[in-house]
Amino acid sequence: MRTTVGIIGGGPAGLLLARLLHREGIDCVVLESRTRAYVEQRQRAGMLEQGTVDALREAGAAGRLDAEGLVHQGIELRFDRERHHLDFPALTGGRTVTIYAQTEIVKDLVALQLSDGPPLLFEAEAVAVEQPESASPVVRFRHEGRERTLACDWVAGCDGFHGIARDAVPAAVSRTYAHDYPYSWLGVLADVAPSCDELVYARGERGFALHSMRGPNVSRLYLQVPNGTDPADWPDERIWDELAARFAIDADWTLRRGPITAKSVTSMRSHVHEPMRHGRLLLAGDAAHIVPPTGAKGLNLAVSDVRILARAFTELHRTGSTQLLDRYSELCLRRVWQATRFSYDMTRMLHAQPNGDAFDHRLQLARLRRIAASRHAAAELAANYAGLPLTL
Repeated sequence: MRTTVGIIGGGPAGLLLARLLHREGIDCVVLESRTRAYVEQRQRAGMLEQGTVDALREAGAAGRLDAEGLVHQGIELRFDRERHHLDFPALTGGRTVTIYAQTEIVKDLVALQLSDGPPLLFEAEAVAVEQPESASPVVRFRHEGRERTLACDWVAGCDGFHGIARDAVPAAVSRTYAHDYPYSWLGVLADVAPSCDELVYARGERGFALHSMRGPNVSRLYLQVPNGTDPADWPDERIWDELAARFAIDADWTLRRGPITAKSVTSMRSHVHEPMRHGRLLLAGDAAHIVPPTGAKGLNLAVSDVRILARAFTELHRTGSTQLLDRYSELCLRRVWQATRFSYDMTRMLHAQPNGDAFDHRLQLARLRRIAASRHAAAELAANYAGLPLTL
């Protein structure tokens, strides 16, 4: 097989890149190691920045998003049994965020790709990227019981943190920056209408909790738990009781309870790989960077990478210029490090530190009170949360 852009990974980054390239007349092939059913069911993020919504519209993939997505005007911070609302449009000049599950984005993109798009191969496991420094790199992959090769002009590694694309960047030129956090999130899906209109971030002495949603009748909730926690140690009643305690405020508010349909534990880490380009191999999304989910940046960063990469390939296709491709790593990493900083700050401010003391607790409260009392501080948080403008 031969194509212009070989895309490793059929998650939202790889699929969105394929759609944007297809609309520009740039041929590509997407290789996804898992089955269609698996990629359409794996639970991931659900909060979309305005720029992510705009990118999906540009790709012609926002029909259901526009009809079913829940537009949010801000978030709520809870601490000291008080609630504080941050009005994003007022603080950012009109920007909002939208709740629409990543699983639904993937379903929309897969359907488009299969009905009107370049090849998308499921159960096609990439095993190596060869000759990335050459003018014709090759992706070796297994599909339908045999090993095959995909010759490309360019390779886009959109295969996630555990993929093989990043391994093709030689150790001599790679730099990795990482930080592991001393706690995890216990996440649950529940068949119950959300108890609030917008996301609630709660910080208390018992630990952090987040109330989110996946639709009008499905709630997504998280609890800070120790690393190594087994979800089986948390029966449903214990989860609901702990959530109620962490969200508690001195006001008339009740946490709705319902059947819990899924439980999982997510470790918290920050990880940045530099550079994001080596020869004709370009990394995007989790293949290049991971952030803790507190700032809701993972999916949105991946989409930012893809928007820059699609524009770079379009410039090459239309004019023959590699100027944007040559700056791809630099442009992405600027944004990546800002998102990494924001996610780290949000995580440190909202989570009880396992080895923290009263001094740490007071500092966290001081940060939260500053945001609640200062328009300037609130606007800084809102601007980062809703998504900084994409600049090239």
